[in-house]
Amino acid sequence: MSEAGSKNPKDAARADAKASKGAKKEGGKREIAAGTQVAVGEAEHLEGYVPRFKQRYNDVIRQDLMKKFGYKNIMQVPRVNKIVLNIGAGEGSQDTKKIQAALNDLTAIAGQKAVITRAKKAISSFKITAGRPVGVKVTLRRDQMYEFMDRLVTMALPRVRDFRGIKGNSFDGNGNYAMGLKEHIVFVEIDYDKTETVWGMDIIINTTAKTDAEAKELLKGFQFPFMN
Repeated sequence: MSEAGSKNPKDAARADAKASKGAKKEGGKREIAAGTQVAVGEAEHLEGYVPRFKQRYNDVIRQDLMKKFGYKNIMQVPRVNKIVLNIGAGEGSQDTKKIQAALNDLTAIAGQKAVITRAKKAISSFKITAGRPVGVKVTLRRDQMYEFMDRLVTMALPRVRDFRGIKGNSFDGNGNYAMGLKEHIVFVEIDYDKTETVWGMDIIINTTAKTDAEAKELLKGFQFPFMN
């Protein structure tokens, strides 16, 4: 009997499966070329990937801010700390399906799991009891934050109806910026045909800037289209 014929069929199958798994592991890593578009949530699985806006901050924005404001130490240069996205779904307190739909939509937009926000106290005039869901929110940091800013500026804002820019005076005096969107469907992650409710969105950008002027210049570096 030949050597091939003497092998147990089960042992041969295990050996083939092991070899296939090893080959897949060796060739499984995807090389990233310049300009590669990475899907939401895919970046964390790609070795060496750097978000486009993060690279822009490190290579361009930081140096420009140092020249303009005369910072002596690179650690003094303002940076974006976090971004908070919020959808207020007041009617969701009466319809749990709507609050779940808002949760799914915000998760798709952010590329990160959103959470339900609940009322801290009862408001009888709005028929809201303590603990009832009133909206959803998500906080983005690090790479997810830069990726969201990129999608917001380059894809979502240009799709806003009659868009003429965003307000340049919506800072809080401490270097933080707030803006709103009337329709969350401007994000390409949302399929309009499958959306039953169009939600408004609040976007809060928290920066380390000490003044509004510094924060505005920081966001201008990310190509935020201020109209004033």
